[in-house]
Amino acid sequence: MKIKKECIAMLLAGGQGSRLGVLTKNVAKPAVPFGGKYRIIDFPLSNCVNSGIDTVGVLTQYMPLDLNAYIGNGQPWDLDRNYGGVSILPPYVHGKNGEWYKGTANAIYQNIHFIEQYDPEYVVILSGDHIYKMDYNKMLQYHKAHQAACTIAVLNVSLEEASRFGIMNTDEENRIYEFEEKPKVPKSTKASMGIYIFTWSKLREYLIQDEADPKSSNDFGKNIIPEMLAHGEVMMAYEFSDYWKDVGTIESLWEANMELIGEDSPIKLADPSWRIYARNPNEQPHYVAEGAEIRDSIVTEGASIYGTVEHSVLFHGCRIGKGAIVRDSVIMPDAVIEDNAVVQYAIVGQEAVIGQEASIGAPKETCENGAIAVVGDGITIGKGVQIAAGEMIGENRE
Repeated sequence: MKIKKECIAMLLAGGQGSRLGVLTKNVAKPAVPFGGKYRIIDFPLSNCVNSGIDTVGVLTQYMPLDLNAYIGNGQPWDLDRNYGGVSILPPYVHGKNGEWYKGTANAIYQNIHFIEQYDPEYVVILSGDHIYKMDYNKMLQYHKAHQAACTIAVLNVSLEEASRFGIMNTDEENRIYEFEEKPKVPKSTKASMGIYIFTWSKLREYLIQDEADPKSSNDFGKNIIPEMLAHGEVMMAYEFSDYWKDVGTIESLWEANMELIGEDSPIKLADPSWRIYARNPNEQPHYVAEGAEIRDSIVTEGASIYGTVEHSVLFHGCRIGKGAIVRDSVIMPDAVIEDNAVVQYAIVGQEAVIGQEASIGAPKETCENGAIAVVGDGITIGKGVQIAAGEMIGENRE
């Protein structure tokens, strides 16, 4: 029996995240740990639930195993429904043919049948690699009020930053009349956030046309949106003014973690009115040994601290040894910093081991932008080994 859903969400989570280097060698970018107890994908999934959207298709492709296992049946996000809930949607063989998702639009096109089983009036298209809190229902009501074919969430950025984004040029009513991809001379500062609401009947029509065009890149920004504009469809910009962070680079991932620290954090994870849900492993309480010091940091359950931790984010299961110093760093799940090791201005991956008296990175104040040291998941750094500022380590160093 088909039960109609007014609005469903499609979450694009198949990206490799190559700019995150060794941190995405074995996992998709949306599955990268964040903020001590979350994964990046927890944010759009939680936004869906908090916005009243109970049907979400998660489109996976690159290294999906960890992400699939993490999402499971969707229970941590209240998405374990008999009808709807969360569904994992990898590329699949249909008939005699099968192919990888060629672009963002092609990924949605390949899942038209999934969408149609819910007969929605509206479809929300989301990216799985941004940190933010947003009520998609408010954006949907805006979309409906303007009888739009497409509504695109935009964030006002500085004129200097605008050249790095897709920019929406709008009239006085916020109707989009032009879209420019990374313009050298921006006419506007309204940057696309990669969050779209489409009237499904319209989107379906353009997806089918786009798929039939052999010259198309099958991408929303490059093809679907310009084509809809060219045909005079009502395209609206929805302005968003709260915290939003693209964590697609090592620098932005480190910054977003650091921005969680302190009472003046721009994104409040403890807000009971808009919880960020996550699948957390069952861990014992964190332990702080006699003589250990923790200052201005986030320390998650299951961590054991015997040394000094300053202005850092520590995930569950990590261990900081006696005499060890961790400063301005992100230490991911189950990583071990052995006795007398020093980790500064760095990201240490899951289950990595930093040997005794080893040195990772350098003091933040001595490093230029982009000089964050990174140690990949499962990597062992031997006793006394020194890793310089800005190095990215994907193999054991003894």
